Amino acid sequence: MRLQTALASAGVLVLGLAACSSGGGGSSDDDSTITVAYQKTAQFHQLDDLLQKAKTEYEAANEGRTIELVPIEAEQDQYFTKLALMNGSPDTAPDVIYEDTFQIRSDAAAGYLLPIDDYLADWDDWDQFLDTAKQAGLGDDGKTYGVSMGTDTRGLYYNKDLFAQAGLPTDWQPESWDDVLDAARTLKEKLPDVTPLNVYAGKAGGEQTTMQGFEMLLYGTDDELYDADSQKWITGSTGFEDSLGFLETIYTEGLAPSLDVALDASVGARVASELLPQGKLAMAVDGSWLPGGWISGDNAWPEWEDTMGMAAMPTQDGQDPGFTSMSGGWTLAVGSQASDPQAAFDFIALALNQENSLKYDTENSQIAVRSDVAEDPEYLGYNPSFEFFSSLVEYTHFRPATPDYSQISSTIQVAAESVATGQADAAQAARTYDDGLVGIVGADATQAAG
Repeated sequence: MRLQTALASAGVLVLGLAACSSGGGGSSDDDSTITVAYQKTAQFHQLDDLLQKAKTEYEAANEGRTIELVPIEAEQDQYFTKLALMNGSPDTAPDVIYEDTFQIRSDAAAGYLLPIDDYLADWDDWDQFLDTAKQAGLGDDGKTYGVSMGTDTRGLYYNKDLFAQAGLPTDWQPESWDDVLDAARTLKEKLPDVTPLNVYAGKAGGEQTTMQGFEMLLYGTDDELYDADSQKWITGSTGFEDSLGFLETIYTEGLAPSLDVALDASVGARVASELLPQGKLAMAVDGSWLPGGWISGDNAWPEWEDTMGMAAMPTQDGQDPGFTSMSGGWTLAVGSQASDPQAAFDFIALALNQENSLKYDTENSQIAVRSDVAEDPEYLGYNPSFEFFSSLVEYTHFRPATPDYSQISSTIQVAAESVATGQADAAQAARTYDDGLVGIVGADATQAAG
């Protein structure tokens, strides 16, 4: 969906957000009120828990100050659209924003975010943050616009009970894409009522389709999306076409979810809270945060640790380094129209202090970006999956942090869905992507693979 169309069709939603929040929708002329906009879904309650705690603590320590939480109940792409609408008006622009790292550069360039380097210089805790986490909040101008809340990695979840029933090993570690496909085909044959494998491929899934789906394949090939040295985007990539070919294979062979599930905007929530826990899905390429929802909350699944195995995603043919992963993460940022930027930053500093970061990183299965959290015995002992997902950091990749990435990501989603639905084969979809890419960045900003 074009952004202009999305903005037009969702225009009334900002008014709805303002009406549904505790007293308004965005920045207030009253400097005593700090508005905090963030994503909230049925699957994802840990952020809301953190901000509710930080609100109570901040208001107790700052008499006369009010934190107004503005939860945006939407999946990821819809969240970005609604946030853009809010940022478009001084009356609704938030003071503090829950901001995806891949949106930092584009939103900073659009003037939605305030550089916070001067505030960070006076914050002792900033020394606890890893250098990679600090880089995640940088804009194109080299200034810092967000404080990282944690990072993540992605791998292959598999149901050990279903594997055993299908005669597959329960200590499984595939060494190539063919190993994954072979397992999926065995599962389809032996357990016809079970979906063998989920790899996100629908446009409605937004960035989860690009990052948890397509890029988990592409970065296991010998190609990539973007050449950081030449600062050009890649066209004519064999790896790109092969990645689409993998999606084409699993969807045409009936190894993936049915299209009514795969193309549903809530497919991510269904995978985590329904399909995996109920044994309806045998394998899923997904993120390190899933166990956080299984350990506690409305979707708690006490049997997950005994049921689910975790494997690193192999490279295409097992070539070095053998495995691949993707990492991202979210930040808290100060809105450019904040009525009191210092107060907004002070709330972020409190929300992401050692105590609150420990709470959030454990409960949301985040890979800690504060040294004092990463070394804390409580963090290390909370979730048995932390060790595995932390081990994938050495294989991980990051999305190109360019202002035009979000447009390019949407073009990838179109390509992925077109092969999943049979509207195009992998070669056709790859050519369509290349044409779309040139249309976005211009021919001079691309180079042929090779």
